[in-house]
Amino acid sequence: MWILSIRGLLLLGMAAASVAYQPLPGGLPLNLALGVVLGGAIIFLETRIRAVSAKQVAGGFLGALVGVLFALLLSVPLAKIPMASNTQAFLQSLALLLLVYVGLMLGWEKGEWFDPLSIKAYFLGTTRQKKNVKILDTSVIIDGRIADICETGFMDGTLIIPQFILKELQQVADSADSLKRNRGRRGLDILQKVRKMSDIDVEISELDYPDVKEVDLKLIELAQDLDAKIVTNDFNLNKVAQVRGVQVLNINELANALKPVVLPGEFMRVFILKEGKEYNQGVAYLDDGTMVVVDNARKLLGKNVDVTVTSVLQTTAGKMIFGKAIESAAERAAAR
Repeated sequence: MWILSIRGLLLLGMAAASVAYQPLPGGLPLNLALGVVLGGAIIFLETRIRAVSAKQVAGGFLGALVGVLFALLLSVPLAKIPMASNTQAFLQSLALLLLVYVGLMLGWEKGEWFDPLSIKAYFLGTTRQKKNVKILDTSVIIDGRIADICETGFMDGTLIIPQFILKELQQVADSADSLKRNRGRRGLDILQKVRKMSDIDVEISELDYPDVKEVDLKLIELAQDLDAKIVTNDFNLNKVAQVRGVQVLNINELANALKPVVLPGEFMRVFILKEGKEYNQGVAYLDDGTMVVVDNARKLLGKNVDVTVTSVLQTTAGKMIFGKAIESAAERAAAR
């Protein structure tokens, strides 16, 4: 609301200044219209600038400044060339406009040059930057296991948190849905925990890609620009990144590799939490989140049940264990 008030004051100020000084000879209405048009143009420019990153604004400003300096240097030899004064003034104006325009557009387009990570990569060398930079995805931040991995010392190098990932986390944390809100806040807490670790180098990247709408595609573009790896547990992002030639560290794959092997014929005791999709099935979960689908367990909801493992399905998306509830006394005695 306060932004609208400030914009309204700007329009009133421009209109009042135009009416008071009347720079155009057309009278009060024409000058009033001039003030309103100028105020609207300033507001439009302000809204466009708000939509871009600070690096692009800084790059455009510095590029335009360099263009002005080159134009001033070029105006010196132009002034010494014998020619008509109006031709000389035209060439100097042309050089100024051309160089300022080129500098502005080049600086705007190459705003990532002003990103601290790019500057660091330049001074440290591309080999080191390529080897150690890892970008965190929203899903792996909310998941929380990344903090435990960092504590063990297995995650080295520099962890990059893109600004657009922070924005997505903030949107999730501000959601009206309590479940989403809790997940977003958990992600922000995990980030704070990781940033406080003394042996972990965490940096915020301001690099953004306004033309790319999807966050996953922005992550892939950023990983390609920084020659970095993406840390995620998103199955679809994993596949798309691999197709685009970006290396991925999948937390689920790491967890699957570290899980103890469960073989068919072994026994376990689980708590039947809910019904399964198929007839007479129950579903349980191990402490690490692994799903256990149990046959003949639909009538055993809310109970601890002895189960004999029949098969194990392991994929990059996770592991599923299939089993059968033990019903007879002899089977229970064998399980114990």
